[in-house]
Amino acid sequence: MAEALRRHDLLSVEPGAWEAVLAGRPDLDGAPHLSDWARRGFPVIVRRRHPGEAAGTVPVGLPLPPADGKRRIGLALPPGAVRPREALAAAQAVEAAPEAWRPVLTALDGLGRCHGAVPRLFGALLWQSLTGLTYLSAHSDLDLLWPIAGAVPPDLLRGIADIEAGAPMRLDGEILLPDGSGVNWRELHAAEPGGTVLTKRVEGVALRSAEAVRAGEVG
Repeated sequence: MAEALRRHDLLSVEPGAWEAVLAGRPDLDGAPHLSDWARRGFPVIVRRRHPGEAAGTVPVGLPLPPADGKRRIGLALPPGAVRPREALAAAQAVEAAPEAWRPVLTALDGLGRCHGAVPRLFGALLWQSLTGLTYLSAHSDLDLLWPIAGAVPPDLLRGIADIEAGAPMRLDGEILLPDGSGVNWRELHAAEPGGTVLTKRVEGVALRSAEAVRAGEVG
């Protein structure tokens, strides 16, 4: 299970295993929402592994709502404690989004479908949609993941930038490459010929040629 997972994958957690892991983390005693997080069916998200974490565990995280300190919680779970959970596409969250965001979500969904890269959520809108807790504020970004099956279409990057130019919020997020790496869309869009971009995977980060990334070459 751990080897097959990619950053940003959503997982459900078995409540008994969640309780056992929390019992070994006294630093999290009293943290809001954590004690019944798994019992309420809230997800966790796969993150990059920290140095020293056991390779056989599943590195996951979750953010607490801004009103509760916006703390980022990182845990390492046994593979048998988690199961995959379906990603939330941007189009599925239109009704849950602020009204001013809805045309932007619709436009981004249409852009992605034109290029075979249906955008999915992470960030504040994802967590608010799946937990019912308040994560969005007037200053929130819209965070999206763009899964790509091959080469990155140049018109996709230009299209995201064009939509952001008229949007009421900042568009953040990553292009998800065929080899499981993620690269910030803005960094890839702005990279000069011969330049490099930072790619991220569960097991670490790497600088790669922007041209190779755009071409969909496996790192």
